[in-house]
Amino acid sequence: MTVTDSAGPPKYPFGTVVRLDLHRRYLELCRNEPVSRVTMPYGGEAWLITGYHEIKQFLADPRFSSHAATAHDTARVTPLPLRPGNLLSMDPPDHGRIRKVVAHAFRPRIVSQLADRMRALVTAELDTMENAGPPGDLVQRLAIPLPVRMIVELFGVPYEERAEFRRFSDVFVATSAHTKEEIDEARDGLETFLRKLIAKRRGNLSDDLLSVLIEALDAGQLSETEAVRTGIGVLMAGHETSLSMISNVSFLLLSQRDLFVQLSHDPALMDPAIEEMLRIIPLRSVGSFPRRASEDVEIGGVLIRRGETVIFQRAAGDRDERVFETPDTIRFDRESNPHLGFGHGMHFCLGASLARAELKVALEELTARFPTLRLTGPAEDVPWKPGLIARAPAALPVTW
Repeated sequence: MTVTDSAGPPKYPFGTVVRLDLHRRYLELCRNEPVSRVTMPYGGEAWLITGYHEIKQFLADPRFSSHAATAHDTARVTPLPLRPGNLLSMDPPDHGRIRKVVAHAFRPRIVSQLADRMRALVTAELDTMENAGPPGDLVQRLAIPLPVRMIVELFGVPYEERAEFRRFSDVFVATSAHTKEEIDEARDGLETFLRKLIAKRRGNLSDDLLSVLIEALDAGQLSETEAVRTGIGVLMAGHETSLSMISNVSFLLLSQRDLFVQLSHDPALMDPAIEEMLRIIPLRSVGSFPRRASEDVEIGGVLIRRGETVIFQRAAGDRDERVFETPDTIRFDRESNPHLGFGHGMHFCLGASLARAELKVALEELTARFPTLRLTGPAEDVPWKPGLIARAPAALPVTW
């Protein structure tokens, strides 16, 4: 079944984002037309991939260029394309060169050290929430402070300067919440912020990511623009994505409270539960950042021509009936869960182990400390941030 109309490919996105719901058209396409044409908000038409196997093939194929998608005529969901010089907008060999530099800051020893600090931070924040008495706000008390502190620790951003960084972050990841002029201004602001940090830290290096970037910059392994824009990419992924995911996981567990009770009663389920929530939660409100075909490529029996733009919706692929049994059911005992929550191929998320650790520490402490935790009102009353790439509650009022 082809989901089109007489005016051409359907307009994308398909409708208003509602909490953690995945628009039904994604699943229809995954089942019947896993590679289909859509009309994007900016730049014209693109291919949308919704099938699991087709997404994996696309992500593993170097003939789809991220760098080519930085052109302003690229079909996309954001008012502006990504700027060149960011890991997400790079192709080989530059991508491999810079990824190798950045990976140094995500070594297992570093992540393990951060996990110890995470637990102390979460304990302190939950102490404050408990002492203040109900109601509390899990966004302000947990989802914001944990990733902010971790990115401060990992990256080496002075904690007292976090407000300046956060001033730009929401604007940076906007789809419709801000104008392209505002987004461009936020990008310039973040680049200036990073350049100042690099200049300040040159004589005081340590084991953090900023020091790694400075050493690589001074050794001629990357340019200043690459150092700054790669740094911004890590900052945004480590902050906004983690903040949104902690908020979304908390909302999911409390809006379907039997899941929260299940975790509280059986902490051994924590690891598979986290993987299941990474699978089921559609973190992005819209499809992926685009890539463009550098030559003709066939995916799922569909010929994608050189120069054409492709996006994918990971959450649709992670509900593909060909791969996941009862894909719409949340099962914390799911034995096989090869989800694409952290991507696939050369752009697989460098911070996956850190993100998993953040979620695990947050949920272990939350379920152990507040077994009676619940939303203060109906799930439908929880406010959500509008017009951003990642969906997330604006606040998550709870009582216990």
